[in-house]
Amino acid sequence: MSESRESYRVQLQKEQLVFSAAHFITFAGNVCERLHGHNYGVKAEVVGPLDENQYVVDFIAFRDSLAAIVGRLDHHMLLPTQHAAIRVQAADDEVVTTFEDKRWVFPREDCVLLPIVNTTAERLAWWIATELRAAMRPTVGDQLQTLEVSVDENHGQWGCCRIDW
Repeated sequence: MSESRESYRVQLQKEQLVFSAAHFITFAGNVCERLHGHNYGVKAEVVGPLDENQYVVDFIAFRDSLAAIVGRLDHHMLLPTQHAAIRVQAADDEVVTTFEDKRWVFPREDCVLLPIVNTTAERLAWWIATELRAAMRPTVGDQLQTLEVSVDENHGQWGCCRIDW
């Protein structure tokens, strides 16, 4: 008799899982994009066994946790704090950001400082995934296997990150 290899997952992709934000990225060593914005979309998926209720995770708790994280990014300037050449200096009232000869000054309340190297869709997906895992783990526990978050920055251009639960 063969052992069952059932696998279950729950996916979320809802109209309210969106955020509008400004950013810039660097590439090719020392090229820095102009400041611009996107209307991002977010979707997420968890993989794990069925629980005593016969579901992987409660859809409502999953949706609400993800929506709260996405909401923290909405209508903000997203700045990476781990980039080797982008300097981000936050004070109580403003954030001064520099890259080579470029300099930006933003109101502090308009910025989200992210512990990432670059504000690419892939790294935003990683940040959202790690925040979502931290938010849900106290109630969900350790039974899930993986969490994948995908960030769409331009109607079909997705950056995805899968992390262990």
